[in-house]
Amino acid sequence: MSKRTMTEGTPWKHIISFAMPVLAGSLLQQLYNTADSVIVGRNAGQSALSGVGTTGTFAFLFLAIAIGFSSGNSVVIAQHYGAGNEKAVRRTASTGIILLLALGIASTVIGIAVSEPVLTHFVGVKPEYHDYAVQYFRWYCLGLIFQFGYNAFSAILRAVGDSKATLYFLLISSVLNIVLDLLFIKVFKWGVFGAAIATDIAQAGSFIAAYIYMIKKYPVFRFKLSEYVWDSKAAKSTVIVGTPIALQLVIVSLGLTLIQRAVNDFGENMTASFTVGSRIEMYLNLPCNAFQTTLATYTGQNYGAGKPERVKQGARQTILISVGITLIISAVIMLTSQNIIDLFKLNDAAAGYCIQHLRTIALVNVVLSVYIPLFGVFQGTNHSFIPTIVATCALTVRIIVTYIFRYSDFFGYSIIWWNGLFGFGTGCTITWLNYLSGWWLKGSTLSTKKIPEKD
Repeated sequence: MSKRTMTEGTPWKHIISFAMPVLAGSLLQQLYNTADSVIVGRNAGQSALSGVGTTGTFAFLFLAIAIGFSSGNSVVIAQHYGAGNEKAVRRTASTGIILLLALGIASTVIGIAVSEPVLTHFVGVKPEYHDYAVQYFRWYCLGLIFQFGYNAFSAILRAVGDSKATLYFLLISSVLNIVLDLLFIKVFKWGVFGAAIATDIAQAGSFIAAYIYMIKKYPVFRFKLSEYVWDSKAAKSTVIVGTPIALQLVIVSLGLTLIQRAVNDFGENMTASFTVGSRIEMYLNLPCNAFQTTLATYTGQNYGAGKPERVKQGARQTILISVGITLIISAVIMLTSQNIIDLFKLNDAAAGYCIQHLRTIALVNVVLSVYIPLFGVFQGTNHSFIPTIVATCALTVRIIVTYIFRYSDFFGYSIIWWNGLFGFGTGCTITWLNYLSGWWLKGSTLSTKKIPEKD
């Protein structure tokens, strides 16, 4: 097994080298999500855009499970990789692939079965765009197995230090999705059905590309069908690390769904505006999320190699870089907010809401860049429950202030975007108190010791 670890050399150089492809890949993913919304809004109408947009938080629930358990598998593999345990790397990867594919199949069945009652009663989709939402989500669910499989493969590659490959897979997916969106929605006039099928095919493309690359580039992951084995110890380690990560994201999804419900109560214009604002908000959050992923791998490898001081050094440097990049993106959004809104063909009322939304989050979301990367440190040292606690507290605060102040004279509907100031401030405080205490480096059992070097 060739060594491409981050356990030697200047931390920030490794971090930048690893994070930039992750960031670029996430940027591509957001670009095609944005393009999807632009194409739907301009060609299928604002009601169709609202229908697709209002399913986003529910769809994220399934993505949360995929990211959570694939990230857990990635952290365990990274620890084994840092410790030089090749056989454990191989068995953990095999187990992770089986687990993620099984979860993908289950998610497809569950998603289709519960879409109608969840979107109607929990998300609170309005009658004007209810049919669009249900139709889109049911067809979208058919591609979940590819989404889960892709996350399994890309997480394995990140664990061994290869973050550039995911950029190529997402490039394939992005281009394919945009081309198919234009074909299915603009040419064939398939509406939200076309948007969903385009997404499914694009996810299948990235899934196939990731698998081919992984087995061609890394012989250690070149499994024959009979070599896909289930290792209970590897599965246990993956679940222990991955469950808090998945739970954190599930809590985020549920919390955002409750906020989406509050948004829907203000009518279709607010829902359409929030759909656009949320798409742009993702760009602001790209740096901190990319650096969280990077620090999880960086920390896992250095933790496995027994180098805690390198973890602290890398964390400090990462926070500075994360804040700097986020400030640049915030400035761009502030200066171009009107131009961004014009792309989506919103009516005047929706556009008015949206410009307030964009200018507020350009200020508020900078707080995320100060603490979200540290989640990767906790995850890489087998303390994934800390981000879960932080996410729960932050979202609880956001939901409470949203429902308390949404009809108040002071905030009114603007609490939909100002709630982040209260929630993110809470999350930042809890995260830094935990990090500065240093207790997360004590008393953790390395998962690299749980799987011996034997077949």
